[in-house]
Amino acid sequence: MDMTYYDDGTPAERWERARMFFDAKDYAAAARVLGPLVAEVPEQTGPRLLLARSYYHSAQLRRAEAELRILVERDPVEQYARLMLGRTLERQGRQEEADAQLRIASALAGDFAEL
Repeated sequence: MDMTYYDDGTPAERWERARMFFDAKDYAAAARVLGPLVAEVPEQTGPRLLLARSYYHSAQLRRAEAELRILVERDPVEQYARLMLGRTLERQGRQEEADAQLRIASALAGDFAEL
């Protein structure tokens, strides 16, 4: 597969291209753009979170989980990453692990009624 189109341009141009693919619901193409971008700027949350979401929506659940675990390890109070991790674990049939992440996400969102 020719990756030239996916890898071409500045990081900002590739970020915009990835977002266009994501918005068009071409999640696999978004992930192809974002994978190398995340490797280039691993400290940035935005590209990694969009990569995780792209993996999630294209049913690459193990990959989504790996990216989300990096995010919550780096920033334990990243509420959306916790929520996505919980949903990803649910889709893998790992309900007990999912419930723990979803409870944390609810608490971080200030939704204590569900606890």
